Amino acid sequence: MQHIRNFCIIAHIDHGKSTLADRLLEFTKTIDVTEAQILDDMDLERERGITIKSHAIQMEYHYKGDIYTLNLIDTPGHVDFSYEVSRSIASCEGALLVVDATQGVQAQTISNLYMAIDHDLTIIPVINKCDMDSAMPEEVEDEIVDLIGCKREEIIRASGRTGMGVEEILNAVVERIPHPVGDVNAPLQALIFDSVFNSFRGIIAYFKILNGEIHSGQHVKFVNTGEEYDADEIGVLKMDMCPRKVLSCGNVGYIVSGIKMATEVKVGDTITDAAHPCDKAIAGFEEVKPMVFAGIYPIETEDFENLRASLEKLQLNDASLTFMPESSAALGFGFRCGFLGLLHMEIIQERLDREFDMDVITTVPNVSYQVFTKKGEVLEVHNPSDMPDVTEIEHVEEPYIRASIITASEYIGPIMTLCLDKRGVLVNQEYVAGNRVELNFDLPLGEIVIDFYDKLKSISKGYASFDYHISGFQRSNLVKLDILLNGQPVDALSTLTHADNAVRFGRRMCEKLKELLPRQQFDIAIQAAIGAKIIARETVKQVRKDVTAKCYGGDISRKRKLLEKQKRGKKRMKQIGNVQVPQKSFLAVLKLD
Repeated sequence: MQHIRNFCIIAHIDHGKSTLADRLLEFTKTIDVTEAQILDDMDLERERGITIKSHAIQMEYHYKGDIYTLNLIDTPGHVDFSYEVSRSIASCEGALLVVDATQGVQAQTISNLYMAIDHDLTIIPVINKCDMDSAMPEEVEDEIVDLIGCKREEIIRASGRTGMGVEEILNAVVERIPHPVGDVNAPLQALIFDSVFNSFRGIIAYFKILNGEIHSGQHVKFVNTGEEYDADEIGVLKMDMCPRKVLSCGNVGYIVSGIKMATEVKVGDTITDAAHPCDKAIAGFEEVKPMVFAGIYPIETEDFENLRASLEKLQLNDASLTFMPESSAALGFGFRCGFLGLLHMEIIQERLDREFDMDVITTVPNVSYQVFTKKGEVLEVHNPSDMPDVTEIEHVEEPYIRASIITASEYIGPIMTLCLDKRGVLVNQEYVAGNRVELNFDLPLGEIVIDFYDKLKSISKGYASFDYHISGFQRSNLVKLDILLNGQPVDALSTLTHADNAVRFGRRMCEKLKELLPRQQFDIAIQAAIGAKIIARETVKQVRKDVTAKCYGGDISRKRKLLEKQKRGKKRMKQIGNVQVPQKSFLAVLKLD
């Protein structure tokens, strides 16, 4: 154990974590890096240039005549994948805090750093991209010293592109990060921090051993689920899985035991020996709290069971996804899914399409509200269609967040305007260093869920960084806005919105739907309603056929007879005709500017 080091790389999005990981793998001769960001093995990660999934990999490093085993975990930087980061931190003793020399400390850097400090990790500060012309290493060093109170000489200047400073980083990992502690002779106790689904071998769980050792073929027990299995294969994670006969405490590895059911593996569970179990389970990391809820429905109703299986397999790979069945009058049977944010929702939708070939419809995303009824009950509502009747509601509370925005001082005006438009309240503002300002706002989560992040990036020309945490629930004047097509409510388009915004929002939705709905042979009335009160209306005019074209000359009554016949037909069609809302209309409602 003296020669094992477990560490992760944490940073803001785009600060060069994955590129730096490539250089570490190259320097330790673990693999030949043939392409950039080699640990990002998902197509989506490559296309978007972001890390979605944490990746564990083992390296061997020769230092002062000894061979050290280094377990590296590369983590995502985007705020929507912070749960991946928290799980990686739980299985490490140290962290490389990477800061971009051209951009300095940003919001997500701070939030990931606090997460690491809470777990008592040793922090090694690294300034990346020092080879660039626009680098400002002196200023960034000042910011890091202010942030974590380290000495200047402890900060390593590096470049993920040229490989500068990589040897210093590896030496610092060996010297500064403590080795794992544990008792080899105690009963086996291992923490599951990730899992993946393999269609040939079942579910593969990744774990870190805290006490004891695990042997190939050993009979093991998963404490929380109570299930017992044989460890068919154990091993360590290099670029591929490398089997081993035995792994002792302090190590990170994987276990294949032929588990078929997705529900039998829980991230945060403890693996122990079935014959000599440990006294208690490891205190795992906290349960994930979804921020955004949306319905996911199969386009073909018979695909419902396939969708359930696909979501279960995805959940293995991404423990922050939660889902439960629900049904909708407009869309049939589907699932109510909880996501950590809008990017997370987009990624899950994309992965369902690519990895499982599922065509799905996603409803308008919303957050969870607490509804206090006149009977004194408190209901948690994720879906506008579950809202009780207006007459039964005492008041509604919505979740608020404390948002931290770090930006250059010239963008303060537009950012404040944006936050105040979203019903935000400025808590404080302070200068971080130079002309960079940290603004703290209290904002309703429902307001930032759709397009806040995109707007923030565009008004600050990409220079504002954004991070948030839930601060609690506050009372709010919310109303349920229904969209009616020919008098029938479309439950998939219902939203909960603030009373002050309702009329404007309803009018815009009606106008947007008027552009998007295909014309029928009868008029379609699009109405926005709060309860029984209609607040906006648009009409999609009917397509008319000239039935009098074949009637030339003759008496006017002949023409009238044909027009009357057409009128009766239209009336009958309107009674039995129903309006299908195309998928792009659901998505276009999200993009309302």
